[in-house]
Amino acid sequence: VQVAESGGGLVQAGGSLKLSCVGRGFIFRNYPMSWFRQTAEKERELVASIGKFGDKTLYLDSVKGRFTISRDNTKNTVSLQMNSLKPEDTGVYFCMRTYYYEDYYYSLPGDYWGQGTRVTVSS
Repeated sequence: VQVAESGGGLVQAGGSLKLSCVGRGFIFRNYPMSWFRQTAEKERELVASIGKFGDKTLYLDSVKGRFTISRDNTKNTVSLQMNSLKPEDTGVYFCMRTYYYEDYYYSLPGDYWGQGTRVTVSS
């Protein structure tokens, strides 16, 4: 199982970035996919998730209305469009396959967390 994230960078507050992730080594369309982030202040947290068919989206409360997750099962990709970025969005963003249970998404035990892609939002 491999995922490769890209699209991070340095942006001013109020700006936008689009993160992308390609999955390899597993049947991409069989899994919900999610973006997590690791910040200096918090442990890794779930930012956004999307069901296998592009339904059942879920967002962290603080990013609702600003971030949009989408997927393309023909290309094995999942994206995160991030608008109106804030300094508190700064962190390393990870893409992971997940499973859905009781209205929430969880990473699969044993899956490897890669290096992610770093997002820095300056004030």
